[in-house]
Amino acid sequence: MNKKILSKKNIRAFGIGIGLLFATAGAQAQDFKERTLRFAFQNTADHPVGLGLAKFSDLVKQKSGSKITVKLFPGGTLGGDLQTVSALQGGTLDLTVLNTGVLAGIDKNTAILDFPYLFNSEKEADAVVDGPAGKKLHELLSSKGLIGLSYFENGFRQVTNSRHPVAKLEDFQGLRLRVLQLPLFIDIFKELGVNPVPLPFPELYPALEQKVVDGQENPINTIYYSKIHEVQKYVSLTRHVFNPQSVLIGKKTWDRFSQDEKSAIQEAAYEAAVYQRQVSREQTVKSLEAIKQAGVAVNDVSPAEVERIKEKIKPVIDRYTKDLDQDLVQEVNAEIAKVRAGN
Repeated sequence: MNKKILSKKNIRAFGIGIGLLFATAGAQAQDFKERTLRFAFQNTADHPVGLGLAKFSDLVKQKSGSKITVKLFPGGTLGGDLQTVSALQGGTLDLTVLNTGVLAGIDKNTAILDFPYLFNSEKEADAVVDGPAGKKLHELLSSKGLIGLSYFENGFRQVTNSRHPVAKLEDFQGLRLRVLQLPLFIDIFKELGVNPVPLPFPELYPALEQKVVDGQENPINTIYYSKIHEVQKYVSLTRHVFNPQSVLIGKKTWDRFSQDEKSAIQEAAYEAAVYQRQVSREQTVKSLEAIKQAGVAVNDVSPAEVERIKEKIKPVIDRYTKDLDQDLVQEVNAEIAKVRAGN
């Protein structure tokens, strides 16, 4: 009886061993080459975007059997957003992550994700970028030398300055604010009475410190991790734009990969995005509290004033909307409406 039992155990062990052998052989048969990919981005390494990219790097290493290494270059050390995008297209840099609207110079339709007061919540943004519209926006970039892998987030943008709180529409008047290097942002803030100064992100902190500009606008986590709050007196919670961020790889880099390598990188980008969004949302609460604790004056903007701001900038939004693919505009609005209806 014991011999029969032992025999069955041996058979089971043999079966498991054969299974592991084939699994190992299958993994070894996958087509991965030794590669080091360079990933440049504007935020600091400890920012939620940086943490999401560290996760991405770990996942790529794991999924490629340690064959592919993703080397991170945080803090704009390889240049501003426009420089890094150009480097991706030229094949001298492999990956980047940036606000999707920054790509409007490449395809004007990407500007829609940076439209002021488009999203009321993170859930609405998720529905758009994870749905058909988000996929379509990334597909539009492939003919321009860029492959969209997934969407991270940078959160709602807020206004900071060193002169006074922005609590009503009139408080924008005369402020000299650094804005993104995008026609949409320049035109929006001009309409609000601001003197907009478009600057690459790496130039922002010294411009604030040296009083070249009065203030700027960025999400809370960026304000905190880039120490912007140390050279600003006021943070006004305008929530004027929510920033989904595109994780991009240069097409020249992508086309060199085997199908196994592409699958591993794509899966890692999806998984890292889920992780990054959760970290971003949790950390926004902590970052705002830390800013308050540092002595910076933080103020809300009332719903009534938000409506006044929206009404003031509506002609600019209408003008930019006319230039976009109207089917895409309808898709975005339909996804947002579904979330607001609770569907």
